[in-house]
Amino acid sequence: MEKMRADARRNRAKVLAAAEEAFAADGLAVPLDDIARLAGVGAGTVYRHFPSKEALFQAVVLERIQQFAEEARALVAGDDPGEIFLDYFVRVIKQASLNRAICDALAETSGHAFKAGAGDDFRSALAELLRRAQDAGAVRQDIDGDDLRALIVGCLAVERYSPGSRHLVRIVVDGLRASAGN
Repeated sequence: MEKMRADARRNRAKVLAAAEEAFAADGLAVPLDDIARLAGVGAGTVYRHFPSKEALFQAVVLERIQQFAEEARALVAGDDPGEIFLDYFVRVIKQASLNRAICDALAETSGHAFKAGAGDDFRSALAELLRRAQDAGAVRQDIDGDDLRALIVGCLAVERYSPGSRHLVRIVVDGLRASAGN
């Protein structure tokens, strides 16, 4: 019986990894049968773990958003809060821009992709990094977590629709930095 549970865990992990790869490339357009093939499992295995493509998509997105949150929490105690925050902000944009599913989820205004709490964890961890950077005088005081989400979504749109325009993301980052006028 224990072996079955271990096999089920391994199969679920294979399905999630294959789905992340497939969704990153094709978004929700990828058929579940293709994900099953990519994972090396049968379609029934996919459906046993995830009753719908939407459920699988949400699991993939939530897992990645949770990873973003964990990374942010690990950075909170760092020595240079301003640079840590700005580097992390850029890293989230770079990583998310490579994954169409994450871009779609972060841009979704209904918050549907964040129902399981990962979005709250991410927003909270990001807000803590922001607060520390603001307290250190490195990041402007007149922005909050909601502003950051909007800026991330905007930067992801720039990455998606103007690939290679990294200077636009740098302009946003420069705008986040504290200056005498803000």
